Amino acid sequence: MAISVGFLEVGELSDKFDNALVKTTLITGSSIIFMAFIGFNIAFAPTIDGLIGNPLYNGLFLGMFTSNAGTLSGIFWLTGSAYSDTFLATGTFFFFEAACASVTLALVGVIVLRKVKLMAFIAYSILYFTVIWTIPVSWIWNPSGWLYSLGVRDFAGGLLVHGAAAFAALGILSQVWLEERKRGLRETKQVPISLNRGWLTLAILLLWMGWFGFNPGTELGLNYSTIMILLATFISGSAGMLSTMFFKYLETGENPGMLYAVNGTLMGLVVVTPLAGFVSVGSALILGIIAGPLFIVAEKLLSRAKWFTDPVGVLSVHGVGGVFGVLMIAFFSQNAFASAAGFPSVPNGLLFGGGFAALYQLGLEAFAVVVVGAFIFVISFLFSLVISKITNGIVSENSEAKTDLKAKIAGNEAP
Repeated sequence: MAISVGFLEVGELSDKFDNALVKTTLITGSSIIFMAFIGFNIAFAPTIDGLIGNPLYNGLFLGMFTSNAGTLSGIFWLTGSAYSDTFLATGTFFFFEAACASVTLALVGVIVLRKVKLMAFIAYSILYFTVIWTIPVSWIWNPSGWLYSLGVRDFAGGLLVHGAAAFAALGILSQVWLEERKRGLRETKQVPISLNRGWLTLAILLLWMGWFGFNPGTELGLNYSTIMILLATFISGSAGMLSTMFFKYLETGENPGMLYAVNGTLMGLVVVTPLAGFVSVGSALILGIIAGPLFIVAEKLLSRAKWFTDPVGVLSVHGVGGVFGVLMIAFFSQNAFASAAGFPSVPNGLLFGGGFAALYQLGLEAFAVVVVGAFIFVISFLFSLVISKITNGIVSENSEAKTDLKAKIAGNEAP
């Protein structure tokens, strides 16, 4: 899925964005190395006072040369009978969570476009996989985390994947804008949409299929609940696509085209992700229908900003959709589905008679959005600022544009 995000970027911004493929390939490799080094422990080892996983729980690099780190044999502690009851070995659980981390940073990477130096972003990835993403994960996805203990839930990452990507991206964008202002710009240079429909179609195909692992995979096993999660996920994604196309047609009277079909599908998938294990197929259908106009409004409002550019929709799709989905836990969840998925403490939502318990859950989820969002944004911005100081700025000199100009001058294309 991480590399498919690169296909998405190429599909929406033209095949001249070759660095999108290099970037997402590097992200995939970085996620394995730096999550194995220490990030996995920080996120998923038993926490220290609920604040951070024990960095040395399995030893650096999953125990490096030792045979006693649980990677050769043994069940990882939070997949045992006291928690998820899926009995996955440490190595198996590591690969799943490293893949989740990889996808999250790939989404952040979309926002940098041509603007951020590739090596500066790779340096950022080290900090992302060891601090920015992993510490909030230890609060909510780790059963010994402080937000989890309060009752906050996020099934497959509405906040911890999609929302986290948007908040981290905002941190980088803030540093980019500071540097652009120093260069005398009054507004950021906007990156126009330039569709390559073949790449775009390939991207949505692979991403849509990748959600098989993303949401149903979060169940960490194959059972009846896994099938329900799969149904909810794909029904919401399909409804999101149809809803977006329909409402955009009502607005313009014209065929919305492939771009809105893709973004509508993604919006439907993102919205249902944080509660895919807690809802019925009927609720998934309604969530997908809501996702359509939600995306159209979010895109329109965010496109008015002059200090950042977001043509691929990290903020409008993943930020808005992820946060909205997390808050919808308090409205659409049904305890029967949540219990089957291994989350018996999730109450019925307001739409299913949850009453005060549902209102309390809404407060918890909103609190988590504020806390996690603030942490990720601030740390992302500070790390971007530090990297900028070390590398003499993170904003590139638009090397791809220079390459294109050289090609034109050489006669490959009329200038």
